[in-house]
Amino acid sequence: MNRFIEPGPEFGELFGSFKHTAFRLEARDHYGAPHERASLRKFLAGEPDDLPWMRSWLDMIRKATAAGRRFSRVRVVTVPLTDYSRFGVWCAQFTNGAGEDIRYLERVQAETAGLPQHDYWLFDSHTLLKMHFDDSDIFLGGEIIEDPDVIAQHNHWRDTAWKHASRRDDFANGRQPG
Repeated sequence: MNRFIEPGPEFGELFGSFKHTAFRLEARDHYGAPHERASLRKFLAGEPDDLPWMRSWLDMIRKATAAGRRFSRVRVVTVPLTDYSRFGVWCAQFTNGAGEDIRYLERVQAETAGLPQHDYWLFDSHTLLKMHFDDSDIFLGGEIIEDPDVIAQHNHWRDTAWKHASRRDDFANGRQPG
């Protein structure tokens, strides 16, 4: 039986409880996270920003990777990039520097590969959280899915996305896998 968890402590516990791997597929071109708005505005205006909203995430990644746990992510993006996706590529340099491996995949390639159009987190290849958003791209929470066949399909999608995705620095510099 699936269960829904809202953003908050229970959701946060997923990031502290996995043992080996946490993978995220991001399938959206925009996220309406209120905590990012000021930084996005500064990015678009060419102003400096120390990304205060990202500090706790970066600290968590550093601790996890120092303990041998791995964070990875594939972002599916529409080309040409939206302003939000350009902001995401810029932010990913800091996240990658903390230890998360963020890669990029053009939407056309993702569609050809049969990847889903929804976001999810996959922890240790067996805990699946399908993410839900409202019409304003605000994260509402996630559905923990327990069906082993659905989990296996999401593992397959993770592997497919990873195989076709470009490293953040290569993507940012226009170098695609050959």
